[in-house]
Amino acid sequence: MSSVNESDTFKLGDRTVKRLGYGAMQLAGRGVFGPPKDHDAALAILREAVASGVNHIDTADFYGPHVTNQIIREALAPYRGDLVIVTKIGARRGEDGSWIPAFSREELTQAVHDNLRNLGLDVLDVVNLRSMLDVHHPAEGSLEGPLTVLADLQRKGLVRHIGLSNVTPAQIAEGRRICQIACVQNYYNLAHRADDALIDDLALQGIAYVPFFPLGGFTPLQSSTLSDVAGRLGATPMQVALAWLLRRAPNILLIPGTSSVAHLRENLAAGQLTLSPQALAELGGIAS
Repeated sequence: MSSVNESDTFKLGDRTVKRLGYGAMQLAGRGVFGPPKDHDAALAILREAVASGVNHIDTADFYGPHVTNQIIREALAPYRGDLVIVTKIGARRGEDGSWIPAFSREELTQAVHDNLRNLGLDVLDVVNLRSMLDVHHPAEGSLEGPLTVLADLQRKGLVRHIGLSNVTPAQIAEGRRICQIACVQNYYNLAHRADDALIDDLALQGIAYVPFFPLGGFTPLQSSTLSDVAGRLGATPMQVALAWLLRRAPNILLIPGTSSVAHLRENLAAGQLTLSPQALAELGGIAS
């Protein structure tokens, strides 16, 4: 069984987590909607992740909706003391599976209570406010209103730490004037590196950066370079992409998602992969 490197950790709020975590998005049905095809397999992958040393799980009650959090509770409750579950609010799902902004005070408050109920928790470790000004990409615009609501819920003791997702540097700066920001979750990988300067700035501030889509947005040529490096290392392209992210900055926390135990083990093994200076140079050139 592949395990997570015990010494490779970073602070997430006031908790210390291992830098290789697990993203639960793929535990729901197709399109992150409805129940999984294999319920028992979904339970098994969560239990395998925690048994392998993962202590950072990323989720959202709008995955399913409600499905993913209910599976996490069934698989893992009562939760291990060092396990940190990070969730997101700011969206809801239409009957057709569409992603709809949910930024009103009532919607945000309901989302926090839904997460608490479905996860079986009295307080949420970390809640990320997911900007929906553009569903797929960060878009400028004030998040003061919804973030103030989330900060109020934190003061009431329902939320320990607050993060931001799908946001710009200006929105992070705005957010830090309202409350302490524990983490930022944005689209970033070897090929999509718009947040390079942001990651370095957050590292100096001790704020975790959580990239999603580690293999998204590659051109065929970029994929070929990644595959060439992976072939020489006897690894998969995903393992190499994850290993590069771990080397990129100490504040990067990874949450690769999968619905396969075998794939989970492959992802966790990326933490043991050594990248040579030559491999790092080749991979670093992919973005250009």
